[in-house]
Amino acid sequence: MIDLHTHSTASDGTCTPTELIRYAASKSISVMALTDHDTTAGLTEAQEESRKQGILFVPGIEITINWPTGEFHLLGLGLKRTSPKLRDIIASLKDERRNRNLRMAEKLRENGVVITCEELEEKFGTENIGRPHFAQLMVEKGYVKQRQAAFDKYFASGRPCYIARGGVDLDCAVEAIIESGGVPVQAHPLSMYISWGKIEETMAGIRDKGVMGLEAWHSAVRISEAERLESLARQLGMISTGGSDFHGEKVRADRHIGFTAGKTKIQDRLWEEELRPLLEKVHGNQDLSYSD
Repeated sequence: MIDLHTHSTASDGTCTPTELIRYAASKSISVMALTDHDTTAGLTEAQEESRKQGILFVPGIEITINWPTGEFHLLGLGLKRTSPKLRDIIASLKDERRNRNLRMAEKLRENGVVITCEELEEKFGTENIGRPHFAQLMVEKGYVKQRQAAFDKYFASGRPCYIARGGVDLDCAVEAIIESGGVPVQAHPLSMYISWGKIEETMAGIRDKGVMGLEAWHSAVRISEAERLESLARQLGMISTGGSDFHGEKVRADRHIGFTAGKTKIQDRLWEEELRPLLEKVHGNQDLSYSD
């Protein structure tokens, strides 16, 4: 089994990088990517544990991109390093995230929910705070009964505490990933909220900016949609990848490591026939080691 899209406590997952790799090993995962949001902070730790567990580790990141509709996230898979340009992007997004969190905390106070960013950072041990952390603390403080209720009532688009997330320019992100030795792959393309009638034209434009692959297989899409996305990738001369987008069993009960669209196992061919050959071409060899 493989999984090319997972998260740890370095961003908004519930497992530390070490715990995540150990959990993956217990589920018989043989190839795994760590793709935390807007950070590479967990890669060295995850790589070290992967070597102990006999898992082939694919160092990665998931970068937030400026996009007019929905969400556009760009995976960088097979990173060899964090280049200066990628470090600048991470620092910029960290500042943007901090400002967004301050604004959300202010809106929450206006709605009778008292939570501070300092409180969140201390509790979760990370500066990479996001809405899932707010939601978890709101459950613990008794403001809501379940994490999803926090999103439904406060954080979803159109709700009183919603603040749009800022991102970076696609060209800049692609360049940073390539400079870091990685392959740019668009995560969960349907989250862009582009109609099927326009998606081919849109993805062709994204491909022309240097994006090399589509995450056709993702937990949030149907099997028929995944098959359609894979066909589109093939038509555009792009690779297809697959991932669970695992954040932890308690965060998203519908997402299980090693499984993707339609609760099916992520197929090994998405590594062996799609991503691996491209990474070997990019790297010039089979070495996937990451050095910070």
